[in-house]
Amino acid sequence: MRSIAEKMRLLQHNQRPNANDIIKRIFPDCIEMHGDRLYGDDPSIIGGISSLNGKPLTVIGQLRGRSLEENIKYNFSMGHPEGFRKSLRLMKQAEKFSRPVVCFVDTMGAYPGVEAEERGQSAAIANNLMEMMMLEIPIFSVLIGYGGSGGALALAVANEIAMLENALLSVISPQGCAEILWKDPKRYVEAADMMKMTAQDMYDMGFADILINEPEGGAHEDAGLMCERIKANLGALLEKYNHVSGHDAQRMRYRKFRQVRPR
Repeated sequence: MRSIAEKMRLLQHNQRPNANDIIKRIFPDCIEMHGDRLYGDDPSIIGGISSLNGKPLTVIGQLRGRSLEENIKYNFSMGHPEGFRKSLRLMKQAEKFSRPVVCFVDTMGAYPGVEAEERGQSAAIANNLMEMMMLEIPIFSVLIGYGGSGGALALAVANEIAMLENALLSVISPQGCAEILWKDPKRYVEAADMMKMTAQDMYDMGFADILINEPEGGAHEDAGLMCERIKANLGALLEKYNHVSGHDAQRMRYRKFRQVRPR
């Protein structure tokens, strides 16, 4: 089993598949949609209409860049409020047309800048959490990299949550935690280990429902195989929820989060 430090190194690999890579491979017919109908479009969160195994669905993903230029474009995977509002707009549209939603989570956290707060960052995240709990459609979230704080939770209120083997989820980034506790961000590995943020930890607590093995050496070693494994799990989930009514899907999701506790 890899140490937390090894997992973090794999997540930082610049060839690790991001949400855009995965969506292009699994959902080649995806039609991207833009904007929150209030302020603008956030390129760090993408989404649109697609299908899997002949079933229409809505797909949403948080983007992590590979180069400095991409990281600047995607704001280092940190979503603005318009990105979270865009994702909720797409989910409510999906509910209107009875389409399941698939979210790919990969963010260090929501953007904490002044301009984001001025545009309602905390309210946008809180609204996602509330509204996603009440949507009468199946929602599936796949954590493919970092799952940091409210930025990750804003796309993770789901009926079923899958995590890649080396994915992480926590209430704060390890660097932020180390800075708060010890005033030393260099102790981030120690902080990460203390927070119990690995996929296995999340599964043991009942938050994650599915663990997806990565290719030997990490997801970047064989992106095609990684996407096939994700696609197989999503196909099985779509089949599982094929005859579940929207109302029942909402009740199952609510019950799931009420019952999260260490196994």
